[in-house]
Amino acid sequence: MIRRPPPDLAEVREAARRLEGRVMRTPLVRLWAWEFPLFLKLESLQVTGSFKPRGAFNHILRNREACAGGVITASSGNHGQAVAYAARELGVRCVVVLPEDVVPTKLRAIERLGAEVVRCGRTTAERIALALRLAQEQGLHYVPPFDDPDVIAGQGTVGLELLEQCPQVKRIYVPCGGGGLISGIAVAVKALNPEVRLIGVEPEGAACFFASRRAGSRVRLHRVETVADGLRAAEPGELPWGIASQLVDAFVTVPENEILSATRLLLLEGKVLAEPSGAVSVAAALLDTPQVPSVAVVSGGNIDPTLLTSLLAS
Repeated sequence: MIRRPPPDLAEVREAARRLEGRVMRTPLVRLWAWEFPLFLKLESLQVTGSFKPRGAFNHILRNREACAGGVITASSGNHGQAVAYAARELGVRCVVVLPEDVVPTKLRAIERLGAEVVRCGRTTAERIALALRLAQEQGLHYVPPFDDPDVIAGQGTVGLELLEQCPQVKRIYVPCGGGGLISGIAVAVKALNPEVRLIGVEPEGAACFFASRRAGSRVRLHRVETVADGLRAAEPGELPWGIASQLVDAFVTVPENEILSATRLLLLEGKVLAEPSGAVSVAAALLDTPQVPSVAVVSGGNIDPTLLTSLLAS
């Protein structure tokens, strides 16, 4: 199989046209609790509660003939919901491989969307390996969670919208898992305004991009542990790393207590329901206190109700 090159700005714009009527143009709001100019790009309000439908729809629509016999994916939850939703809307069979410790609310959401669920291990690599095997055995088309040019181009539409909504932006903080979101945003933003500083944010316990930047090449972590279940990638995706290593200005890490604090602050002071994976960008921005117009991408809002209850009780 010939690997396609990374997407460019034209492909991100094409994805935006393809996604019209399929996904929301999410709002950009200011976090008024702080004096410095911090804006939030609320992908937590996207259909299915995260940015993921942008990439899922773009991939399936661009490869519609190949997907006609059904699709399969591997996910910690949000990408699975996105693929299940897109498959339901387009009338194709969907199978989602989830971890054994999947957040129950994400599992139920995927099942409600009509997808067939298979549970496997706890790591991204385990899930992807099983999904690829089942795809071959059952004649299904595999929709990658992040390491794919069509998925990356779809996620890059966040960057197009963000620049239109906040043309004065100087810094953008973006959560990093496998890298589909940060690399897509980087393709769009750096092509349109290379002066904007892009900052990828990871939990301290799952900082594969941070470690890879320090090493100068992709690093696979021996252990991944964080409350941010959507960011538990042990290694950057090959294609996202190729893009992000060239276009992202910095990768930073945030500790667990700051992630949880930002999640709580967003709800109580920003009136924004975010999951920890979506709040890491805000945690990094609050630690930086940037004095220039900045945007934190709140990538998802599918929080575990048990965790939410404990945060509100603290």
